Amino acid sequence: MNEEMKRIGDMFRAKRKELNLTLKEVENATSIRSSYLGAIEEGNISQFISGVYAQGFIKQYASFLGFDAEKILREYPSAFKMPSEKHEFSYGIGTLEVRGSLGGGIKWLPNLMWGGIATIILLLAWYFAKVVGIL
Repeated sequence: MNEEMKRIGDMFRAKRKELNLTLKEVENATSIRSSYLGAIEEGNISQFISGVYAQGFIKQYASFLGFDAEKILREYPSAFKMPSEKHEFSYGIGTLEVRGSLGGGIKWLPNLMWGGIATIILLLAWYFAKVVGIL
């Protein structure tokens, strides 16, 4: 756990309590889930989805509490160094699906059906227009 992030969290918690607000009230006002607000106050940013979200939530929470978010960024720069993102999978050659291949089933069947229906409608419209004498 980052010591600077812990200090920021303690500062946020003290200010929230000074304003006599619950995490639920802050959640309603900021649209940040109370679990994320609690993680900020505990100094545990590893619970966040990504570093970008963490920074955005921290800035928004700081502004809500009346702190200067940019000043906090300047005073505690290492608190906002996010760990590298973990990916469940990696992109690379051979991971993309080849479009237009017929080997993956009958993915073209719905398109064929819609094309057939459109053709039938056009033929019926032409026939009725011919019978009525428009064409």
